[in-house]
Amino acid sequence: MRRRGTWIASFALLGLAGCWYSFAGGGLPPHIHTMAITTFDNQTASPDIPKELYDTLHAELDRRLGVRDAPQERADALVRGVVQSYDADVPVGFSANSKQSETAQRQLAITVEVEIVDQSNGHVLFQNKALRAEASYPERAEATGRAQAIKKIVQTIVEGVQSNW
Repeated sequence: MRRRGTWIASFALLGLAGCWYSFAGGGLPPHIHTMAITTFDNQTASPDIPKELYDTLHAELDRRLGVRDAPQERADALVRGVVQSYDADVPVGFSANSKQSETAQRQLAITVEVEIVDQSNGHVLFQNKALRAEASYPERAEATGRAQAIKKIVQTIVEGVQSNW
């Protein structure tokens, strides 16, 4: 019985010690509290991508990195980039009906160049010159696939920022 009480006490102490544990070395430098996101330049024929990318970046950077939005002139960091390519409507799955050759599944890919810069010293916090995300979508649901690809791009950016420090 005494042995069991010692084990429970040891486990409780480990649990308490875990409350004081924290991760160090990830995320943004401590002086980065605000961020401005510029609308990405668009080198594609699809005018919707920069706005959709901006909206998703805006929501996720605030939520996942804990930075507030600020005007470019007052922001601690600046996010900028270029939508380099948008390849949509690539058939990847076909219907099983042998009388019709109809695609049932399509794929798209978005490639962006992105950079996050510390405006106080010009240090690049994150950079990827060819960040590519792909997504599959059902016939006539390109917007769904595009939203999935943009979400993947933003996730990669957030994870890249978190792992840089």
